[in-house]
Amino acid sequence: MTTMIETKDISVFYGHSQALKEISFIIESGDFVGLAGPNGAGKTTLIKAVLNLLPLSTGEIKLFGIQQKKFDDWGKIGYLPQKISTINPLFPATVDEVVMLGLLSQKKWPKRTIKQDQTVINEVLDQLGIIDLKKRMLSELSGGQQQKVLLARTLVSNPSILIFDEPSTALDPESRETFYALMQRLNKKDGITIILITHDTASIGSYANKLLYIDKSIIYFGMFSDFCKSEDMNTYFGKFVQHLICHQHS
Repeated sequence: MTTMIETKDISVFYGHSQALKEISFIIESGDFVGLAGPNGAGKTTLIKAVLNLLPLSTGEIKLFGIQQKKFDDWGKIGYLPQKISTINPLFPATVDEVVMLGLLSQKKWPKRTIKQDQTVINEVLDQLGIIDLKKRMLSELSGGQQQKVLLARTLVSNPSILIFDEPSTALDPESRETFYALMQRLNKKDGITIILITHDTASIGSYANKLLYIDKSIIYFGMFSDFCKSEDMNTYFGKFVQHLICHQHS
């Protein structure tokens, strides 16, 4: 197992308000981690801290064994935020043009496309089952299709880690199940390490092998199979809610 992300006693403050308190965990290659917690628990803050988008107040982070401050191979980490601000759904571009942006972002200046780039794009679109949408405008697609296009844009850079911030929020139940199944396939078949922020603690256990539950500090981190035996979770949730979640997972 290779250590992909390691945090040690990290804390984050917004002004005088503490958003994260002494968070420590290790995520290894091949993990599928469900990151859960109540509203305001610090889930998105934690991810932004890992991605060096927020400064730490205390502690340290290592990415692929390298101190975060020295890490510069950000193409290895794909991130889909909850609100996709980098691409407007009405942006006048075709699917393959949007996906091409994922390749261009990793190129050095001058940023030019080459013939092999289109091959890579076609392979990713085919993998996600949207090759037939290649020449369609992004604005013409459904929410689920747009989400797959944005995932394709991330995958073309061949990341080792994928981080999703509540990707299923805007999806209908059928699209949500399809998207979760796709995440599982990328994890199992392609070996991509996945962190998925979710409120759906009951369902995520059908796909993720580990649960990281935080409420500013870590309430539980470990295997889903051990989650149902955890006294910390019994204390936090109460046994009735614990039973419901474990029943969903079993």
